[in-house]
Amino acid sequence: MPPREKRVYKVIFHNQNQVFEVYARKVAAADMLGFVQVEDLLFGERSQVLVDSSEERVKLEFAGVKRFFLPLGAVIRIDEVDKAGTGRVTGEGKAGSVITPFPTTILTPPKQS
Repeated sequence: MPPREKRVYKVIFHNQNQVFEVYARKVAAADMLGFVQVEDLLFGERSQVLVDSSEERVKLEFAGVKRFFLPLGAVIRIDEVDKAGTGRVTGEGKAGSVITPFPTTILTPPKQS
């Protein structure tokens, strides 16, 4: 298993009728019940000649963000991958998107007396 600093995660999630795909070094259960914490976002090389408008949208959305918290119901998938790819946003500007978050019930542990 690679050291934690070398791991790369692909996180796909819903946000306002859009699907975001981002790459990060750290993904874990958050201290806030029902949330996933995502840290150390990775973006493509800045020396690229071609500009991907979808990746630029992700960079603008997360500019200055150190860490963010996703509700469990918004998460579609989290994968550990070999290397970071290109972040992207799909479903941009489509009214009545067919993507709907799966309803979830969060169970809390019983209180101990």
